[in-house]
Amino acid sequence: MQECCNKTKIRSEEEYKRLIHRLNRIEGQIRGIRSMVEKNAYCTDILTQTAAANAALNAFSRELLSDHLRTCVADHLRQGNDEIIDELLTTLQKMMR
Repeated sequence: MQECCNKTKIRSEEEYKRLIHRLNRIEGQIRGIRSMVEKNAYCTDILTQTAAANAALNAFSRELLSDHLRTCVADHLRQGNDEIIDELLTTLQKMMR
């Protein structure tokens, strides 16, 4: 099996824009949380924003995983490369920590 650092994926323009858009929103949320801490915002307000950022990051991960299953995993399986299943299971285990 190849190491992940040797693999790349060419994404469609639409997929790329969707993912970058989500990441930009998450980045903005994180900057907002930092600003709240710097301005001594109330703990529960910061925690609420942290939960929103976590939900946004989870949504990003779900979208990326969905794209991965439909493209990379499906392509490998069609080519008879069952090792992709082990890679996917390892990835899912890391995500569920």
